[in-house]
Amino acid sequence: MPPTLASLVHHSALKLVVRAGEDRLETPVRWAHVSELADPVPYMEGGELLLITAMKLDAEDPEAMRRYVRRLVGAGVVGIGFAVGVSYDDIPQALLVAAKEEGLPLLEVPRRTPFLAISKAVSAAIAADQYRAVTAGFEAQRELTRAALTGPGELVARLAAHVSGWAAVYDASGALVAAAPEWASKRAARLVPDVERLRDRPAPASAVVAGVAGAGDGGPSEDRVELQSLGAGRRARGTLAVGTAAPLGTAERYAVHSAVALLTLTSERTRALQAAETRLGAAVLRMLLAGEPDHARAVAGDLYGGLLDAPFRLLIAEAAAEGGDAGEALQVLVDALESAAARAGEVILVVPDGGRVVILAADGGESVAACAAHMAVRRGEAARPLEPAEEGDVVVGLSAPAGPIAAATAFKQAEQALSVARRRGRALVEHEELATGSVLPLLADDAVRAFADGMLRALREHDATGRGDLVASLRAWLSRHGQWDAAAAQLGVHRHTLRYRMRRVEEILGRSLDDPDVRMELWLALKATSTS
Repeated sequence: MPPTLASLVHHSALKLVVRAGEDRLETPVRWAHVSELADPVPYMEGGELLLITAMKLDAEDPEAMRRYVRRLVGAGVVGIGFAVGVSYDDIPQALLVAAKEEGLPLLEVPRRTPFLAISKAVSAAIAADQYRAVTAGFEAQRELTRAALTGPGELVARLAAHVSGWAAVYDASGALVAAAPEWASKRAARLVPDVERLRDRPAPASAVVAGVAGAGDGGPSEDRVELQSLGAGRRARGTLAVGTAAPLGTAERYAVHSAVALLTLTSERTRALQAAETRLGAAVLRMLLAGEPDHARAVAGDLYGGLLDAPFRLLIAEAAAEGGDAGEALQVLVDALESAAARAGEVILVVPDGGRVVILAADGGESVAACAAHMAVRRGEAARPLEPAEEGDVVVGLSAPAGPIAAATAFKQAEQALSVARRRGRALVEHEELATGSVLPLLADDAVRAFADGMLRALREHDATGRGDLVASLRAWLSRHGQWDAAAAQLGVHRHTLRYRMRRVEEILGRSLDDPDVRMELWLALKATSTS
């Protein structure tokens, strides 16, 4: 603890006497400063014990003393030490009354106690406190280092004990990894939005969340939380949260800095291991796509072998539009899936593929569910289905369940689903949707519409001259499967009139309506233009 006015009063060699402000003696003293200026405030930083003899003060003027004391209180001066027997035999009544009115501690300094002795006592106490803090910090560093070898759970438990509060670690996706004591998990979970906001800032970053309420979780009713990003790169690899009842002291600050360094070192080591795993995963994926499942299983070993023993899904994710946030958005998605897999004890294979990412995940597992949840939150599946993707958005194609033998088929399915996701402006499309859905939404593609407009342009130009309604007649005839009487009745014309119009369609297009391919293309062109 730093020195306080109380510790100075209790210092047997100083012989100080409290004359005012008895209820504020526990205030810490940052320094002892001597000044005989009538206004020493410009030279104060706050936290000082001001030592005076009133040599240049009008100490017997009540109004002057009120202004003087009020200025000192406003500057953060924690007390006045008044030397008696120098300029005054006793503390002037005006100064005493002013100090009592403002609640400012006023200490009587006897003639035989030099100001230098008080300054030395404060300096020695500050030095001793700093030494204790450094010693405690080194001890905390050693203890936290040993705990880090066990894992983040043990580290945050030791850190919470050192700061007399609670601590928690979040991974790169913002998910809670560990918290201590046990009651802190609920409180740490409520801070996830703050952690996610900090994660979006360039590392290193920190933030203070004041007044975090407990809401009956077993801890203190309210505390102050400091958030520190983890990782040596531009992008945070995790976050450390530390909650305490009061701002951290020097020793506690040393402990927090040690924890940040250890967790950062752990995260960077994990990144190196992940890079090696990624290279191995890429080799496994290449063998699967080349139709060599036995070789893939042999290379996968214990690391990815379990993933190949059960049905898996293949996901392909890419940025929907080019931009500076594209890679960042992809990494956020990968972090979310890896975090979900880690919590569920699942294996997940992630392989970067140029500007996109290929992922193998267990069918029905938490990581596939996390992908759907993440994409729904990021883009909002309640949005309009044809809404254009914005810069930095991610689109995902998801295959049907498959095994190692059908990996190449699953890859094609994921690519097809990804293509449809881009066309429809969707965040996520599963291949199974394509098998059970309709082909009509695909006609919204600009290339299809351009083809349709070109195919029907000559017929529309003919109709624009007022010489017939060939487009409507063609639509009715095709919708009635070429049945003349039914189509003519729908149009309200004689069947011979309809036959004449269909011959004109063939003449203008230069193609025969007896050709099923021509009928199919014309029908799709009509459907495509009707949806535009």
